Amino acid sequence: MNDELLELYSDYQLSSFGQVTATGMSDLLDGAYSHDQVTRLLSTNEFTSKTLWGMVKSTVRQVEEDDAVLIFDDTIEEKPYTDESDLIAYHYDHTKNRTVKGINLLNCLYYSQGVSIPVSYKLITKPIPYCDLKTKKVRRMSETTKNEDFRELLQISYQNQLKFKYVLADSWFCSNENMVFIKHKCHKDFIMACKSNRLVSLSEDDKKHKKSQRVDTLEFQEGQSVKVWISGVDFELQLSKKVFKNKDGSTGELYLLCSDLSCDDEFIQAVYQKRWNVELFHKNLKSNAAITRSPAHTVKTQSNHQFLSIYSAFRLETLALKLKMNKFQLRAKLYIKALKTAFTELQTLKAVSA
Repeated sequence: MNDELLELYSDYQLSSFGQVTATGMSDLLDGAYSHDQVTRLLSTNEFTSKTLWGMVKSTVRQVEEDDAVLIFDDTIEEKPYTDESDLIAYHYDHTKNRTVKGINLLNCLYYSQGVSIPVSYKLITKPIPYCDLKTKKVRRMSETTKNEDFRELLQISYQNQLKFKYVLADSWFCSNENMVFIKHKCHKDFIMACKSNRLVSLSEDDKKHKKSQRVDTLEFQEGQSVKVWISGVDFELQLSKKVFKNKDGSTGELYLLCSDLSCDDEFIQAVYQKRWNVELFHKNLKSNAAITRSPAHTVKTQSNHQFLSIYSAFRLETLALKLKMNKFQLRAKLYIKALKTAFTELQTLKAVSA
């Protein structure tokens, strides 16, 4: 692996405001690295989650603390005009309530002392073709479920001896298997959103007698929390509720399950708010790290570009912290600088041609 070229490719991603291509980077560097050398960076290396950990580990060790949180979430980069493959496939986007074609990326983000660091990731591939009995069309499926991928990434962080207190995730990952895995295998606590139709019992005796009800039928106020038991989970939980207004003026409710019984409702809500940092990280990937702006067309080159975008987002985070700037302000500063340079060059060319 050419470390210098890797860093330069990352710089190219962070400073580019259009497509990032091997030819474009070679031209930018005035041929210091050829188109073929840039192409080989993407086509011959095997960048993985383990590679990422090796590159961010020293920074993590500087900011880690026992009260840090580990945040999980996935994002989809739409690729409607790119050929379908094991990597580019159809995935359900819960933000749009429909299936979209693209790359599905599961991220594990470490958040400590105001710093967001990607510590592991997994690209969701669908290599297994099957026939949809309803539509009679060929579809693709993964070899593992997303919840299995979640536990794999969590196990990696635990084995890397990462210091953290809570695992944060949305309702997609609020399965019994995940909750038990976090509590018993990793010896950590969690705060996760759960669906309004989740069945819970109000006492251990109710659980034994299979007496349960939906969480949205429980009568308790916002600002309170209640103790609940869930079939298939062998420990007590706290259930918290937050009422919010939607953009259309309607009212919604967010239900949270917490395995730490020492927390009050206010603390549970405050800690879960930190989950928003993974949304900002995904925005950073798409807006600032060119994750969606590569014409790479093979699974390997597309996968390696994804890795380099994650690494670039990490580098932008650390640079912004050192400069005491917002990440988006920093990128805006680069854009204005580039615009001024282009404007000056245009004036020069006009003067020469006059």
